[in-house]
Amino acid sequence: MGSCSDKLFKRERTVHEILGGGIIADVILWRNKNVSVGIVTVTISSWMVFESFAYTILTLLSSVLLLLLSILFLWSKSASILNRPSPPLPEFQISEEMAEEASKLLRFHVNKLLQVTYDIALGRDSELFIKVAVYLFLISLVGSLMDFQTLCHTGVLVVMTVPAFYERYEDCIDGTLAFIYNKAKELYHRFEIRSYLIKKKLS
Repeated sequence: MGSCSDKLFKRERTVHEILGGGIIADVILWRNKNVSVGIVTVTISSWMVFESFAYTILTLLSSVLLLLLSILFLWSKSASILNRPSPPLPEFQISEEMAEEASKLLRFHVNKLLQVTYDIALGRDSELFIKVAVYLFLISLVGSLMDFQTLCHTGVLVVMTVPAFYERYEDCIDGTLAFIYNKAKELYHRFEIRSYLIKKKLS
C-alpha cells in the first residue's frame, strides 16, 4: 500500500505549523480543550435552535443587532437625562491602510482565480481541470443536500474534528492517500494514452 511514513504533498511542516501555529491552531487541534469543547457545544446548540425555531442567520443577526442598538440608544438617552457617563464605545472607523491591505488581498485572490479559469478555458492544464471539476461537483452535491446555514454549522464541526483526527493518525492517512493518488494518476495516464490512440486511429 505504500509507506505509511510518506508525507502528503511532500510537506515538511507539521499540521500545527500549517494552521498558523498560534492560538487558532491550538483550538482546532484540541490543545486548548475548554475553548474547543465550547465552540463545538455552541455550534451544535445554535444549529438545534435554528432548526427548532426555524430561525435563519439573517434573522438572528438582525434581532441581535436591533437589541444591542436599542440598549445602547436607551443607555445614551438615560445617561444624558441623569447626568451619567455615556456607554464606553470605541470609534468605529476603517483606516486607509486596512482598506488598502484588504483590497490587495482581494485583488491577489481574484487574479489567481481568473488565471486558473483562463488556463482551464485554453486547455493548458488537464490535471487542473479535473481537480476543479471534481471540487465544483462536490460543492454542487453538498449544496443540493443541505442549506447554507447547515453547511456553515457542518463546516465548523469539520474544521474542529478533521485536522485533529488527521494529526493523530497522520502517518497512515498520508500513506493511504499517497497510494490512492498514485493509482488515480496511473489511471489518468492510461486514459490519456487510450484517447491519443483513438484519435490517431480516427485521423
